[in-house]
Amino acid sequence: MTYNFTEAADLQSRRRFLLNSGMGLGAAAYASLVPQAGAAAQTALHHQAKAKRIIFLFMAGAPSQVDLFDYKPDLHKLFKTELPKSVSKGQRVTTMTRGKQQLVAPTKFKFAQQGKSGVWMSELLPHLSGVADDLCFIHSFNTNAINHDPAKTSFCTGSEIPGKPSMGAWLSYGLGSLNKDLPDFVVVPSAFWSGKVNVQALYARLWGSGFLPSKYQGTSFQNTGDPVLFLSNPKGVDEKVRRRMLDSLDALNKKHLAEIGDPEIQTTIAQQEMAFRMQTSVPELSDISSEPKEVLEKYGPEVHKPGSYARNCLLARRMAERDVRFVQLFHRGWDHHSSLPNNMEGQCRDVDQPTAALLNDLKTRGLLEDTLVVFCGEFGRTVYGQGNITRDNYGRDHHPRCFSGWLAGGGIKGGMHYGKTDDFSYNVVENPVHVRDLHATMLHLLGVDHRQLTFPYQGLDQSLTGVEKSRVVKEIIS
Repeated sequence: MTYNFTEAADLQSRRRFLLNSGMGLGAAAYASLVPQAGAAAQTALHHQAKAKRIIFLFMAGAPSQVDLFDYKPDLHKLFKTELPKSVSKGQRVTTMTRGKQQLVAPTKFKFAQQGKSGVWMSELLPHLSGVADDLCFIHSFNTNAINHDPAKTSFCTGSEIPGKPSMGAWLSYGLGSLNKDLPDFVVVPSAFWSGKVNVQALYARLWGSGFLPSKYQGTSFQNTGDPVLFLSNPKGVDEKVRRRMLDSLDALNKKHLAEIGDPEIQTTIAQQEMAFRMQTSVPELSDISSEPKEVLEKYGPEVHKPGSYARNCLLARRMAERDVRFVQLFHRGWDHHSSLPNNMEGQCRDVDQPTAALLNDLKTRGLLEDTLVVFCGEFGRTVYGQGNITRDNYGRDHHPRCFSGWLAGGGIKGGMHYGKTDDFSYNVVENPVHVRDLHATMLHLLGVDHRQLTFPYQGLDQSLTGVEKSRVVKEIIS
């Protein structure tokens, strides 16, 4: 059989046309919403935005709401009594709990009312207690996933199924860039943490672009060496040589693009240009030597350690100043099936002072009002204990039915509680907030209708919030 190269080329061209047309329709549907790279202001949004950027503080491993935010003062009377069947209602549990007694383990930590608002907070968070009036606690978060990997994937991408675009990728796609010299979406994982047990890996899909063009994926900052991999020029290559090499490669890529029309070539061109600009912008961003001593002291002693959560919080503030659209910090070590009190004390020391410093720093610089800060894990923890339960030592299992987190800044009402759980912090009894609702609310605060931010893929208009019902939690918006 003779292979007809002309026919093959024509077929490939038709396929490419259809692909580009599909992507173009998605872009056209949202064209009015997308500012040009480097634009200084949001224009043509679905509605007036209250925030320009998001800092998401992701506590991977799932902190216990029972020990931090969801105050249940009467539980101490029920120590080691079995969780009533009327509360557990035969709901699914993990294999670590199945077939075992569910014995109540009250928190060993004291709670107190904080700020003018009088919100209840654990003694584990003395610095965050000092900014309590800036925080909006949501006690009625819930999710469908009961294990870490699907729960983190769902929280970061809107779906338990891997391969979907992440939150930051959707925002980058929908809103474009505010700074042409830095990525729209930056991810900064902690290099170390105090809770040393049951630490799960982080996967690039949590900040990936999924079926969106790859230019929208998150850029992961490294803790040692170049902040971004391969940022430095090779030995013997200076800026002028790099520029000439890039110009030559750019000409070849544009020629290839004209021939086959693959949109990923456009992504490659954009990424190479961004990498060149980042050789100057990223080292300047990462160099904290210009920060005043009094500012560094607010973040705590670990701010001087590269890869610490404290250092990453300071970097998040510096990124907010430079209008990075979406910054996501990951701090692991919260998966406390045993020795929870001891591990929680360490984890809270990791995050308490730096998080409070970040909020105060943003506020001092006039950035908190248009920066949405979110603090949450992938699900909650059970009121019943695991292991050898004592008053001072216990563990807790996974609990997706209800958990707590907080939001601040960016159009959020501070100093309030929203949502309510039962007396065992086991079921939501008032104002449930699914992860999809959080996503819808985050988009809303940025001026985006979650129902209209879509991308055509596999015959459907895909979105961050999916096809199931979701709502904007308007009660917490100022």
